[in-house]
Amino acid sequence: MEVDMENLFAPPWLELPPEITSTILQKLGTIEILRNADKVCTTWRRLCQDPAMWRVINMRDNVWDMLEGDLEQICREAVDRSQGQLIDINLEYFGSDSLLYYIAERSPQLKRLRLLCSYNVSGEGLSAAVKKCPLLEELHLYHILISKESIETIGRSCRALKSFKLNNQVFRHPCIEYDEEAIGIAENMPKLRNLQLVGNKMTNEGLEAILNGCPNLESLDLRRCFNVNLGGDVGKRCSQQIIYLRRPHDSTEDYELDAGMHDCESFDEDYPSGFSDIDLISEDDYYYEFSDVSNYSGDEEMFFE
Repeated sequence: MEVDMENLFAPPWLELPPEITSTILQKLGTIEILRNADKVCTTWRRLCQDPAMWRVINMRDNVWDMLEGDLEQICREAVDRSQGQLIDINLEYFGSDSLLYYIAERSPQLKRLRLLCSYNVSGEGLSAAVKKCPLLEELHLYHILISKESIETIGRSCRALKSFKLNNQVFRHPCIEYDEEAIGIAENMPKLRNLQLVGNKMTNEGLEAILNGCPNLESLDLRRCFNVNLGGDVGKRCSQQIIYLRRPHDSTEDYELDAGMHDCESFDEDYPSGFSDIDLISEDDYYYEFSDVSNYSGDEEMFFE
């Protein structure tokens, strides 16, 4: 009689039901699964090949220990393993236009996209990608440079969008008033229920446009939006229309990034991308000598429509 030596000496955790083992593996994160867990044994490898394992891809741990190219390669492998079932993806401190387009082309069911400090992602690249994601319901962007035109494209392409976050780093100077982003949101994202705009430069005019254009809005986060004054009628309207309102001077203790005030002299130290609030005015209309455009190669133009 032939003896299965692998099962004979198998550790007891291999006897766990597959669904429990899958849940445990998912807690390791995408990078750890593909670099290590996938190679532990045939049982784990089989589970790691299951497309259901890759409906959620979370690349936030151990990113500092790897090169950007290696991170993108791991992300592409995870997307391939999902076989079109991906619904939720989170990228932190890496990413590019070409990677986003790769994800979007292969993920028709994508409902949630979160990008945190993905400095090599452009507004044009993001716009091209979301055109492939009509089911997208949540788009959360942290320190990502996009223009009003990009916001308009996102809104027109993702008609089911319910949650939008466009959070910026806050600088003391210069004091700029800029409502174009708010107007782009108001005119193109009518189904929003959750909106977070930490550090935005909009004024009361932009805020009123949002209140008019997003009638279903329930949660509005205006922390560090210091050009907004909620002392008058617009403040009363916010209190009446918004269930959960965070005001410009509310605490940011529970905010996941540093929302403190930064001096404009510290652009290079605090903003690895090299852009500031001035740069956030527009991607195309203005140019300043301190803006770092040296990383742009033009290779991604093939993805833009």
